[in-house]
Amino acid sequence: MTLSVGPQHPGSGHFRFVIKVDGDYIVYVDPDPGYVHRGHEKMCEYRNHFQNIPHLERPVIHDSCNITYSYSLAVEDLVGITVPRRGQFIRALASELSRLSYTLYWLAIYGIFLGHSTMFMWPAGDRELLIDLLERLTGARITNAFSIPGGVRCDIPNNFKEKCLAQVNYFEKRLKEYEDIFFNNPLLRQRTEGVGILTKEDAIKLGVTGSVLRASGVPFDVRKVEPYDVYNEIDFQVQYMKTCDSFARAYVPLLDMRESCHIIRQLIDKMPESGDVREKLQFNIKSSPGETYKRVESGRGALGYHVVSDGSPKPYRVKASVGSFRNLLALPFLLTGSKLGDMPAIYWSLNYWPVEADR
Repeated sequence: MTLSVGPQHPGSGHFRFVIKVDGDYIVYVDPDPGYVHRGHEKMCEYRNHFQNIPHLERPVIHDSCNITYSYSLAVEDLVGITVPRRGQFIRALASELSRLSYTLYWLAIYGIFLGHSTMFMWPAGDRELLIDLLERLTGARITNAFSIPGGVRCDIPNNFKEKCLAQVNYFEKRLKEYEDIFFNNPLLRQRTEGVGILTKEDAIKLGVTGSVLRASGVPFDVRKVEPYDVYNEIDFQVQYMKTCDSFARAYVPLLDMRESCHIIRQLIDKMPESGDVREKLQFNIKSSPGETYKRVESGRGALGYHVVSDGSPKPYRVKASVGSFRNLLALPFLLTGSKLGDMPAIYWSLNYWPVEADR
């Protein structure tokens, strides 16, 4: 029997994959992305470097500070810009808050996928606190357009550090409650432990990234391997597991959120008390002809931009390497031979965001 999952499926997110089943077992999987048709990479050729920022964040608006981060780093490398130190700290702070916001969104959907409605409502509700922080910081709740070539758009408001620390302290207590009610739930463990095994060798061969790679025993994080801005001054651990199953791919993001809280405290503590937050640049800034590639650690893993310049104010070519598209390769690999009932637990554990893949 042939079944179509999506694109109208509430969890597939404008994504369709065709599966064939023999009884209860999946014998064939054909991912069929492309239902969004954003075309952002081509649009970049008709706008200058600053005009590209708002539309580049649309593929992952709930992680907007990271998807524009790597593009800004690439433009700065082409133009030869050094971001002011205070701006680097603020940009890293926005990146961590954005990563937390994205991961909570992902976790809420994972909860409802597995029939745990509380783990839909709790992360969705707690995410509002982080959105409030991003709104205070950037002036926008979701589409922040905050990280720009040269730094960030604006300085932090008064009393933001105190408010941020208070929210982070509360959020860490909530993470313990998430663990008690969801990750230690015997039903969740029965549905995810030993399900969808992606070995270390297969993960490397397929080229997956982010929490999917770290759940297979590979401690890879761009912030450690290729530190950018001030991450070489921050003390944090790369969280990973060695069980290689769907539970590990669900649990590593929880560990990542705890580490992000630790990073946020350090960023606030070490941030200079004054100084510029961005380099003042002309609107139609030009760079010398050349090309560069810069990447950051986003909520889905390594997210990089390859930008080619011909010396004009507009990029000649822009190509994005996103974690979602790379993690999609593991979907048919893991689902083939699995039971149909294991499909939701395996699919959403791959940290795949369809709109980002259809950039």
